[in-house]
Amino acid sequence: MRDPRQRAELKPAVLAAIAAGGALGALARYGVAEALPTKTFPWATFGVNVSGCLLIGALMVLITRRFPQAKLLRPFAGVGFLGGFTTFSTYVLDITNTIAAGRAEVAILYLAGTLIAAVAAVRAGMALATWMLR
Repeated sequence: MRDPRQRAELKPAVLAAIAAGGALGALARYGVAEALPTKTFPWATFGVNVSGCLLIGALMVLITRRFPQAKLLRPFAGVGFLGGFTTFSTYVLDITNTIAAGRAEVAILYLAGTLIAAVAAVRAGMALATWMLR
């Protein structure tokens, strides 16, 4: 459901903010993937998804409570950067490939562990940002 405060049409500045943030987020994800080998467990994908969830939790609190007037912050940082940084499609592909490699127990651990860690990370990000604003 669309936030009633959002306008239905996308303005060029919003599209530019999303595009710029998305490009930077994708580059950051690529850097993490290059830095973390994934031979035994998909640590890079796990790391970007969980850290992205932590950041989105904190960002939404900060935008709502501290920077509500910053109209391009959510499109740039939330939709763009964190949308480009996180990769739940790769998460699903990693699970499929791990099962195909005969490592179903690792796939199940990864599937459940990512979901639990991602939800906990959003909550932790929200709590941390709330605490920081006090």
